[in-house]
Amino acid sequence: MEIIMRNGDSLWYYSRLLSIPYVLIKDSNPNASIGNLQAGERIKIPGMKVERYTIKKGDSFYSIAEKRDIPLDALYLFNPDVNPKKIFPKNEINIPKKITFPLINGQRKYNTGALNHDMKVLLESYPFIKKQCLGTSVQGKSIDMLIIGNGKKKVHMNGSFHGNEWITSGILMKFLNEYANALTSETLLNGYDPSELYKETTLLAVPMVDPDGVDLVLNGPPEDPEYRDLVLKLNKGSKDFSGWKANIRGVDLNNQFPARWELEQVRKPKAPAPRDYPGTAPLTEPEAVVMAEAAEKYHFDRVIALHTQGKELYWGFEGEEPMPISGEMAEEFEKVSGYKAIRYVDSYAGYKDWFIQEYRKPGFTIELGIGVNPLPLRQFDKIYEDTRGIMLAGLYM
Repeated sequence: MEIIMRNGDSLWYYSRLLSIPYVLIKDSNPNASIGNLQAGERIKIPGMKVERYTIKKGDSFYSIAEKRDIPLDALYLFNPDVNPKKIFPKNEINIPKKITFPLINGQRKYNTGALNHDMKVLLESYPFIKKQCLGTSVQGKSIDMLIIGNGKKKVHMNGSFHGNEWITSGILMKFLNEYANALTSETLLNGYDPSELYKETTLLAVPMVDPDGVDLVLNGPPEDPEYRDLVLKLNKGSKDFSGWKANIRGVDLNNQFPARWELEQVRKPKAPAPRDYPGTAPLTEPEAVVMAEAAEKYHFDRVIALHTQGKELYWGFEGEEPMPISGEMAEEFEKVSGYKAIRYVDSYAGYKDWFIQEYRKPGFTIELGIGVNPLPLRQFDKIYEDTRGIMLAGLYM
């Protein structure tokens, strides 16, 4: 939320007054010249909201502040147009409150509409989170990355590489919400200080790699006649796209990377299909290109790709994974989640495979939950409980 800067105030003063870490206020106002703030400037305060309060007989700013256990000057700050000596019953004022509850609901059919709504809510409430558009999908939908933290260590997480694995987007967004809330409320995460994570680590999260595929699975065929006709043909005329893993052109994005791609190509479908077709060559699809360019541009130190299903995690690729760190991380992930850590699988051309091969840094594919994709939403809470520890360990190890 925003406040109006008063004469003589500073971001440091607002941090002390509202019990919000100074670095979060500073990072929420990157364009503010810290040494030259002017009265009247609009300042974003993360992790705060206001509720309207109707004045009752006998109320005063002092009594309201005392009852609500908030600093008296916070009432003055959030009610700049109210004369505290002239408040009367039925007048309304703003009461500042910390946000202490989840703002988004990841436990729903998580299409691009849900994602865009929830990103907007998070960015408005926690403006220290930054959003970067990495590029666009085949249909021109934005592929966005949310960034939290200032640390040298750069941790990348992603969800929904496959359309019918859309539950991973809701899981990742729930984690971002929990992390942001822990930062502003200064509460521990599994015993870890979130402010230390923020200082030491930069989290770069792409909640939805394949927005076209997700919308196809959840919303049905697109209106665009070209792609509508194509997907219906590939799906044998059925409007049930629950088995669809590919992008809108029938290319499996997690078979699109130049990491022994030719080995996958000979044993996978030879033409566009609802799943597994690796394309005519590596990196033919814009979504895959976006993800490769992001790794190159942002210099990720580790990659955690959320998929479904199997309650397993894969952490090696052709002996090119860095040791001992990759093995230590896999062991910790297994311990905190109960998922089985598997070093090698007979699979190539995936994003974590390519990342390990290209950068010799830790990469992980996490297969959330168990059953048939798309996993039912009734598993959401259990999946989050299991994998929350993996995401936290990915940040602090």
